[in-house]
Amino acid sequence: MQYLLAGLGNPGTEYERTRHNAGFMVLDAAGQKWGAEWKAWQNLGVYAKVTVAGKEVFLLKPSTYMNESGRAVSSLARFYKIPPQNCLVCFDDVSLAVGKLRLRKSGSAGGQKGMKSVIEQLGTQDIPRLRLGIGPKPEKFDLANFVLSKFPKADQPALEDALSRAVDALEMLFTQGMEKAMNTFN
Repeated sequence: MQYLLAGLGNPGTEYERTRHNAGFMVLDAAGQKWGAEWKAWQNLGVYAKVTVAGKEVFLLKPSTYMNESGRAVSSLARFYKIPPQNCLVCFDDVSLAVGKLRLRKSGSAGGQKGMKSVIEQLGTQDIPRLRLGIGPKPEKFDLANFVLSKFPKADQPALEDALSRAVDALEMLFTQGMEKAMNTFN
């Protein structure tokens, strides 16, 4: 059985470590722990194949912009015949406080354009996801400017802890299943 973990973000050094690239940060942390060796994927992103708890897992970071993330996810999933329920998408969520994690088996995009693209490309909402909190957005702050801003120094400890717990949640998902991971980390 093969799995796909996709982290969503925007390509380019100007977006590194911005709130909107929280999905990339999760994949970077997981890839570092699991010994990922990244390679290009069809001009759509970079990927690595790792083994987690005896399971073959593809890690993917699309190089398209956020709102076209589904192109890379669907391309790799179709090529390796990975069904949507074996894909897990990691992305930022402005409605969750920095440091909070939410695992879900399925659902709508909730306004997140990268997840909306993945749902459209895979043709189903039945795609597991891990949302990483990047909020709350200050009241009079433009949403686009907020998500494209870097985390302030004060949020760094909560962010680093959340990234570590996200990798632990993914490992638990592969060893003990989604329900156990949801009950432990949500």
